[in-house]
Amino acid sequence: MDALRRAHFPPERNHLSAHVTLFHALPPSAEAELREVLARLAAGPAPPGRIEGVMSLGRGTAVKLASPALLALRAELAERFSGLLTAQDQATPRLHVTVQNKVSPAEAKALQAVLAPQLHLREFRFAGLGLHAYCGGPWRLLKRCAFRG
Repeated sequence: MDALRRAHFPPERNHLSAHVTLFHALPPSAEAELREVLARLAAGPAPPGRIEGVMSLGRGTAVKLASPALLALRAELAERFSGLLTAQDQATPRLHVTVQNKVSPAEAKALQAVLAPQLHLREFRFAGLGLHAYCGGPWRLLKRCAFRG
């Protein structure tokens, strides 16, 4: 996924490795509690996932993923931080890894046509959980927790 991002994501915007966004905007006041909760959750088993194919983002392209276990983990976090969630973060996300963004719809469709036959549906396990702060372009890593269970 990182290779796909390097190949197709605008380099001036590609500040993170391949990832799945579970929440877009949790407040800084929740950072200490998030650090503790993520460490506790990462002590458990790595959630299984499945590559499902290509996903259109309109002006970008993503690899569509499925993972009931990761969505269950996210639901636990959403319940814990329910009063702090934005409208966007209250909805259940469509799990994906963005590999191209901020391009024309025609450019996105062209990449989707190329990637679709190349992507192999397969099972995998998520490596861990991360917490980042947005710094107006680049992101700052606050905590990374590898799954250990």
